[in-house]
Amino acid sequence: MSSGKRRKRLLLQLLLGGGDRRSIGKSNQVAARVLRHPREFAALLACLWSDDPLVRMRAADALEKISCQRPALLAPFKAELLGLAEEATQSELRWHLAQMLPRLPLAAPERNRAVALLRLYLRDRSSIVKTTALQAFFDLAREMPSLEQEVADLLESASRTGTPAMRARSRNLLRQFHSKSRARVAGQFAP
Repeated sequence: MSSGKRRKRLLLQLLLGGGDRRSIGKSNQVAARVLRHPREFAALLACLWSDDPLVRMRAADALEKISCQRPALLAPFKAELLGLAEEATQSELRWHLAQMLPRLPLAAPERNRAVALLRLYLRDRSSIVKTTALQAFFDLAREMPSLEQEVADLLESASRTGTPAMRARSRNLLRQFHSKSRARVAGQFAP
């Protein structure tokens, strides 16, 4: 890593560190900064491997926000993100990774790997990790019709037996799922 990249990473770590775990700190500022200067994306991504759990959590938060607006920035790092998603044990990191996985341009074997990860995340102790995994499953099913029945079953089950957050998200996603299914069926019978 060049000294310029190292300096950028250290600056970002300083901005993301400190304070309380219940706070996002300056992750919004960091996200805005990287959106203005996309060349700093790799330095921010490197913060996901920081020794400081606050830096990891806030870097993941900033990256997730950036990827909402510029998902293509994730593409060069899909192997690293999939690998980290497999290794991550920190809940805050897992839930942000779950949000980013469907935004990656995944080939069939990589999508299968992402699905396996999400199945694992559905057994996490964190309600937020489980809820974001449900959303990610739903998002991946848009590109993988073979997942639709499994997703429908997961959502039905979570809408009855999940945590309050999972039940609410599942009900919302089920409405979207059923309206999509109705539209597809109506399209088949259109004149």
